[in-house]
Amino acid sequence: MKYNIVGRKVNLRDNFKERVYKKLGKFERIYSEDAEATVTVTLEKNRQTVEVTIRDGAMVYRAESSALEMNDALDSVVDILAGQIRKNKTKLSKKMKAESLEQYFLEYNEPSDDVMKDDDYTVVRTKNIAVKPLSVEEAILQMNMIGHEFFMFLNSATNTINVVYKRKGNTYGLLEPEF
Repeated sequence: MKYNIVGRKVNLRDNFKERVYKKLGKFERIYSEDAEATVTVTLEKNRQTVEVTIRDGAMVYRAESSALEMNDALDSVVDILAGQIRKNKTKLSKKMKAESLEQYFLEYNEPSDDVMKDDDYTVVRTKNIAVKPLSVEEAILQMNMIGHEFFMFLNSATNTINVVYKRKGNTYGLLEPEF
């Protein structure tokens, strides 16, 4: 696994980086050698936020946690990632031997019952929308006008379907397809 560790508004010490390698190293046997782990640490008002994104082919796992200490936030993020992996265990079991997966999960506590109830993926509503060519700025304005958290549109610059969405801190994100 390849690591990319970024500090925003904070200087990262070598012992934290070593801790990241040790904690995320437990996941290396689950992912291929081409997997990329991006760790971003941000300091905001005496709270440190650790965000980890692991990409392996089409699979993307992302977790974020805030705490007073970055080590505590990292521990929380690793627990969240372990829960996500546990939840998607059936998909991952095709990639690896069942014994090593069970051995890995024994290291973590069993999740509570309310976490595991999310296995039902029932679509309760389908909505058709008219997709109009818009610029990114126009799409953000449209999204804000209708009061939604996201908005799908046809990007007039790239002629592809994109999604704009609201992020924490009154910022916006753009999802673009990758072919």
